[in-house]
Amino acid sequence: MSVSKPRISIEYCPKCGWMLRAAYMAQELLSTFTDEIYGVLLIPSETGGAYIVSIDDLVVFDRKAEGRFPEVKELKQLVRDVVSPGKNLGHSDRN
Repeated sequence: MSVSKPRISIEYCPKCGWMLRAAYMAQELLSTFTDEIYGVLLIPSETGGAYIVSIDDLVVFDRKAEGRFPEVKELKQLVRDVVSPGKNLGHSDRN
């Protein structure tokens, strides 16, 4: 059996209407990290206002802690730094 790839989860508040935002972020991450991740799991939260992005058990972004949503570019960098530190993100990469 091969080493399992990391799984990303996006926990979002369905009552806040954030499912489409979570689905868009999932699509972006799946497109960018096709070979590096197992998949992206969308989790409707029971906690109001939740928008938490995790890689396995590591929280990489929490909307409540940051006071905002992540930008796509920022989220890709945060995920890359954990799942594939050497990966070049092209135009989404830091300068």
